[in-house]
Amino acid sequence: MSEIITMRTWDVRAPARSALRASVTTWFVIASIGQWFFAYHVAKVFIVPAFAGNAAAWNKVLFVGLIKGDLVGNIALGAHLFIAFIITIGGTLQLVPWIRTHAPSFHRWNGRLYIVIAFVTSLAAIYMIWTRDTFGGILVNDISVSTNGVLIMVFAAMTIRTAMARELDVHRRWALRTFIAVSGVWFVRVMYAFLGIVTHGDIPGVTDNMTGPTNVVIGFASYLLPLAVLELYLLAKRSPSVLAKLTTAALVSAAAVVTGIGAYGTAARWLR
Repeated sequence: MSEIITMRTWDVRAPARSALRASVTTWFVIASIGQWFFAYHVAKVFIVPAFAGNAAAWNKVLFVGLIKGDLVGNIALGAHLFIAFIITIGGTLQLVPWIRTHAPSFHRWNGRLYIVIAFVTSLAAIYMIWTRDTFGGILVNDISVSTNGVLIMVFAAMTIRTAMARELDVHRRWALRTFIAVSGVWFVRVMYAFLGIVTHGDIPGVTDNMTGPTNVVIGFASYLLPLAVLELYLLAKRSPSVLAKLTTAALVSAAAVVTGIGAYGTAARWLR
């Protein structure tokens, strides 16, 4: 009789939930490591030279760096680069469950700082895109970066609004969307690195001035594709369907593999 009762009370969805949770945790760990390498790269290439009085070195690695006479644009560029370092580290810490549970004050203040920084860096990026001939100077690239910036600001606003309304479950979903959208600039590098590895450095449709068809696709895919995967995960998490959870777990696991390969490619280049 006890065996029958045990069989009746066993939740058949539990393994599917565990698989989904494990796939997401794996992706987040890989992404966090990759983003911390990105923060290291930003510090090494931009922040350290700036503090050493050699901000002119930025022009060696940027499509459009510091421009003589463009004070506002140069300030926006500097703010964007310095903020990139802070927001990359702060974003990963904001999503660690242990910190949210055991350090709630840090979570709240780090979250507020993260949202403010997300707004500032998005505005700076949009300003630079429309006032400088960046990324080949073609309209479609300007639109892709600007769309990412607008999405960041919308998601950030919703994250704050739902937090203030104490709608914590909805708040976490908007926070995840904000994190993914903010990570767009990192996903760009991951995608190029992944394609570079699988094609042995011969990526079709890529041009040096970022105007090739693959360049354009990556410009939009760098945030729209991860956001689409996130939405599928959020749907599967709430769905009672075992198949939906297992299928999404497989998809997120595949995304973790791709992210890992791309993150490895970027880190290997940055550590040279």
